[in-house]
Amino acid sequence: MGKLRIAVIGAAGRMGRRIVALATEDADLMVTAALDAADHPQIGQDAGVVAGVGPLGVLLRPDLSAPADVAVDFSSPRASDLVLTLCREHRLPLVFATTGISAEQQRRLEALAQDIPILQAPNMSLAVNLALKLAQTAAAALKDQDADVEILERHHRFKEDAPSGTALEFGRVISREMGQTAHRHGREGRPGQRPRNEIGYHAVRVGDNPGEHNVVFGMLGETVEIIVRATNRDAYAKGALAAAKFVARQRPGLYSMRDVLKL
Repeated sequence: MGKLRIAVIGAAGRMGRRIVALATEDADLMVTAALDAADHPQIGQDAGVVAGVGPLGVLLRPDLSAPADVAVDFSSPRASDLVLTLCREHRLPLVFATTGISAEQQRRLEALAQDIPILQAPNMSLAVNLALKLAQTAAAALKDQDADVEILERHHRFKEDAPSGTALEFGRVISREMGQTAHRHGREGRPGQRPRNEIGYHAVRVGDNPGEHNVVFGMLGETVEIIVRATNRDAYAKGALAAAKFVARQRPGLYSMRDVLKL
């Protein structure tokens, strides 16, 4: 079997550059297409040069100019409609790592998954997805133990959405087990005593922090915390490449990193 051919969407961005760079180090992968916005200043440049790994012979383009077996999308919600259209037209399996999409875009993605395999995850980190499983286990165990849940997340100053998609996913996983119906994003003034049906979210934006999540289960007299930190963006890029290898072999459907990790 030949190398898996990857189209990187958002290839000039911070994550896209690392996807390109790490894919070149993997003997099973080949970057054959690199896409970004038509008005990006680096359009037309070699994607390998942009990623800092030397010429690959693959130019940054606003369209799919070469055959690919799977697409990896680390672009933005603004580009998501075009990404889904491209994958539908080319019948291209998709790793969808963009967060902050609208409810309508989510519906479009789920509809497209009936025709092509799509792996969607708010966070591609293997450690984060293991932490999500640990949070689910803790939530199930503490469901009737009078535990308050707070989720704190830190990211770099350039991140546009808050709370992070990962923080919201922690909240969804926990609330499915514990039944919280209120999701409060920060507090100020005099909100009064903390209600029992609430999960609190707190977003910090500082420097170049690649990502940190702290899930707190607080009870009277004791606390359980699940903390997961990335020290650089390669954790997300490596997870996305593992996801690409997985989803390229699947039948149409909507998959997650839990499927990759067999959790």
